[in-house]
Amino acid sequence: MKQLAKHFVATAILGSALVSGSAMAEQKIGVVDVQSVFQAMPQAAEIANNIQMEFKDQIDEVNQLQQDGQFYAERLQRDAATMSDQEKKELQQKIQSVRQQLAEKGQPLQQNIQRRQNEERNKLLGLIKQAIDGVADKGNFDLVLTSNAVSFTKEQYDISEQVLNQVKKTN
Repeated sequence: MKQLAKHFVATAILGSALVSGSAMAEQKIGVVDVQSVFQAMPQAAEIANNIQMEFKDQIDEVNQLQQDGQFYAERLQRDAATMSDQEKKELQQKIQSVRQQLAEKGQPLQQNIQRRQNEERNKLLGLIKQAIDGVADKGNFDLVLTSNAVSFTKEQYDISEQVLNQVKKTN
């Protein structure tokens, strides 16, 4: 009786292994390099330019403050030997004022730019996801993985170009 049970279990395991092996062979798998698709999207460059234009005035103001601060610091270093104590003190106060303005304007500007970039990146990633779904549906793929989740794949499984073409059509 024990012998029969062992044979039954062994047969069941072998049968399930054969069935699962044949089932896996029938699956269609694709791989997408989302990062390269994102970078190749024409919308990505357009959005980067739009964000730069959106914050152009503030960026210019911060850049001017940086230039002013650098100018004052160089002047203090260069002319300190010939300046009076009062002139040195005034120049140091200007430098401190510029640093304070940079802190007040620079960090919030950087945070706002980062927030906008994240918003726009998420929109583009949504477009990529829709394109992946569309390509996978048309190609009858059972599974689509991102390239960073796969250590090796043959080029025939890479559907990144198809996804990029799909994303370009949605432009």
